Amino acid sequence: MNVAEQSIVHVMRHGQVENPGGVLYGRLPGYGLSELGHEMARRMGEFWRDVPLTHLRCSPLQRAQETLAPTAAQHPHLEVVTDPRVIEAENKFEGMVFGKDNRALRDPKMFWHMRNPLQPSWGEPYKEIAARMMAAIRDAAEAAGPGGQALIVSHQLSIWMARRFAEGRSLVHDPRRRECTLCSVTSFTLRDGLVTAVGYQEPVADLLPVKHGRKFKVGT
Repeated sequence: MNVAEQSIVHVMRHGQVENPGGVLYGRLPGYGLSELGHEMARRMGEFWRDVPLTHLRCSPLQRAQETLAPTAAQHPHLEVVTDPRVIEAENKFEGMVFGKDNRALRDPKMFWHMRNPLQPSWGEPYKEIAARMMAAIRDAAEAAGPGGQALIVSHQLSIWMARRFAEGRSLVHDPRRRECTLCSVTSFTLRDGLVTAVGYQEPVADLLPVKHGRKFKVGT
């Protein structure tokens, strides 16, 4: 295989969000990075500084745009393409505070939204998330060009669905077991529009918050 014919699309999750109230913010406006999130973004700017990126793409949400900013500053010759296909997944619980022991889930008004966890019925279907993400990844690979490298900044569930689809795994999963920490990078190697390899790394693992004695992975 001619390596020059391949393109790599790196999909990075955004940094930590300022959210002291514990709101499931989803696609709500006004949720930017915390102080730690900005430090994560700055470190990722250094991480990408010497990588020969040829294309930049980003979710329209504030936290993703702020995460990409330091990297975009390192590559001023590249235009940032805002792509709504790499946005956070839609969620019927958006704006709610789950509270201790997930009390919000016991609200009778929300029972209907929990009728089918395999779809899931409380939000955007997994298949639709995977389809829009893979379309954006293929477009990014084409924009990057043969032998090029693209960077997309997106969100945990969206990235995880793209990875599971590319690896041929079931999209149904335990949210607590998603391998997609803050500012992690999931890399897709493509040739002729097909994914030939998937890689994963955590460049700012040392900055990840610790919850209950372990690195905290769950979030949006």
